[in-house]
Amino acid sequence: MTTIDTVILIGYFLFILGFGAFFGKYATTTKDFFFGGQRFSWWLIAMSCASMVVGSYSFVKYSAVAYEFGFASTQSYLNDWALIPLWLFGWFPIIYYSRVQSIPEYMERRFGTVTRVVITVLLLVYMVGYIGINFFTLGVALNGLIPWSVFGWAVVIAVVTAVYVTFGGQTSVIMTDLIQGFLLIFAGFFLFFLGLDYIGGFDIFWDALPKDHKTAFSPLNEPADFSAVGIFWQDGVANTAAFYFLNQGLIMRFLSVRTEKDGRRAVFTIVLILMPLTAIAVSNAGWLGTALVNLGLMENLAPRDVFIQVTDFLCNPGVFGFIIAALIAALMSTVDSLINAVSAIFVNDVWRPYVRPKAADRHYLSIARYASIVASIVGLSLVPVYMQFDSIYSAHATFTAAITPPLVSVILLGFLWKRFTARAAVATMVGGAAAIAFSFFVPAVITPFAHGVDPGGEYHHAFKFMRALYGMAMSLGIGVVTSLLDRSAPTRDLCGLTVSPRKDLMRLFKGSEPNLRPGSTLLIPVRSVAEEGAVRLSPADAETIAADPGDHLYLSDRRWWYGGLKSVHAILSGNGSEPGVIEVGEDLLKRGLLDPKNPIKVTKVL
Repeated sequence: MTTIDTVILIGYFLFILGFGAFFGKYATTTKDFFFGGQRFSWWLIAMSCASMVVGSYSFVKYSAVAYEFGFASTQSYLNDWALIPLWLFGWFPIIYYSRVQSIPEYMERRFGTVTRVVITVLLLVYMVGYIGINFFTLGVALNGLIPWSVFGWAVVIAVVTAVYVTFGGQTSVIMTDLIQGFLLIFAGFFLFFLGLDYIGGFDIFWDALPKDHKTAFSPLNEPADFSAVGIFWQDGVANTAAFYFLNQGLIMRFLSVRTEKDGRRAVFTIVLILMPLTAIAVSNAGWLGTALVNLGLMENLAPRDVFIQVTDFLCNPGVFGFIIAALIAALMSTVDSLINAVSAIFVNDVWRPYVRPKAADRHYLSIARYASIVASIVGLSLVPVYMQFDSIYSAHATFTAAITPPLVSVILLGFLWKRFTARAAVATMVGGAAAIAFSFFVPAVITPFAHGVDPGGEYHHAFKFMRALYGMAMSLGIGVVTSLLDRSAPTRDLCGLTVSPRKDLMRLFKGSEPNLRPGSTLLIPVRSVAEEGAVRLSPADAETIAADPGDHLYLSDRRWWYGGLKSVHAILSGNGSEPGVIEVGEDLLKRGLLDPKNPIKVTKVL
């Protein structure tokens, strides 16, 4: 680290701190703090989600794997595609139209209070554990740059992140992640370009890689600690399912979109464009490291240090600081979402229902901010635990394979199978967790699920990936058998809680028949009125957008690059008297930060 590198890092910390805290003015209610007012466009959500997918561990973790195994490091991202259709057409419409604020709230609606309590505890453990992994990873990376201590650097990152999340909530998270998403993808590709230029071109780089480093997938069941089948079950199924179906941070991000259509667009953009780009961005330091060593340009590297050493080797002062800033961006873009998510679950599933029900919204907003600070502190306390593992990849794999299968099984069975009962849900979580805990003491129970992976006399090391399949099989088996034996099968209407026709979900969301008539978008002058919640259009203007009284509208600033930052949802309350003018309550204009002096865009949502 040179002086200019240090200045860039400090400048980046200060910029993100100020940029994130600036959006605190948008968080005036708990809906703003947790869901950003549900106002954002698809492209903004997609970009911020891409940075959320790339955790701080990604650059260090995937560079290490890429150095050892080549292009197979991307298989974790390739595996994700298998579950996306199930999320997009099954789970997302349910959580969007049912108006749930958290996974535990959904579980209570579906199964009852006991299930909500159990999954609240397990989810808090899962997400706080993830916060700890992110703090640990960046502590490792920064310790290699400026020798201090892993824990000390983790404290610095925790303080910076917690401050802007505490001030601005979800809006700060989305806007800072937008910046950090662009930064980490650009920096990753810039490093790849520098490496190829230094080596002498792509052809020389490709020829310098061993033959077994040029495949997208590792061999089926070897090596034991990075086999294709192990990565599929641990990362592609258990971890991916947990990320998309259980990750409160991701769910809150998608509940911040202005419409379900924007959510679908964001997912397609993430999966088809941004994820392949991020897979290259986070792995290429490992590929370059292998080529540089084989060409005699660098000495053998320790996998754990590959990202830092290759970056240091290829980058001049200043550029090195910029690349490391991208590493920090990757950390913050994941951990800020997790902190906000832990805060949401604590407020909505612990404090609001059991400690202070029916309190004022400003009280819950204050508790949310305190909970953000506490989540950061607890995550920090786990850093010494993760320091005991041989590698970040090992720590991450062990954690996800052990904690996620019971939770994933309950969610999947819950929204896909109406016969799945409340008793079965509790049995799945408790029994699945017990089965996984048992496998740590008697690892041989994983053998029938191991697809021929050779434990090599070291069960715990070899089976840390295959434990995910074992856990999924045991959890799903317990859930199915218990449901079939349970005579208390649900007889009530489960619309909005299980896979249902989209029109039925819309009807549930609106409270009346959805208006699906196609219409246009209006760009229309505003007249501010004192009546609270009022939105009135002339009959002719209402016909233009095909809206009737009671329909949901979206009012926004006409400038697209705001991405919905200045906007508000409203309900058409009646007919206005003057064509070409929309009458809007002062409260709605203030909530949406809309300027009554400028025309606004009006679109019918439902």
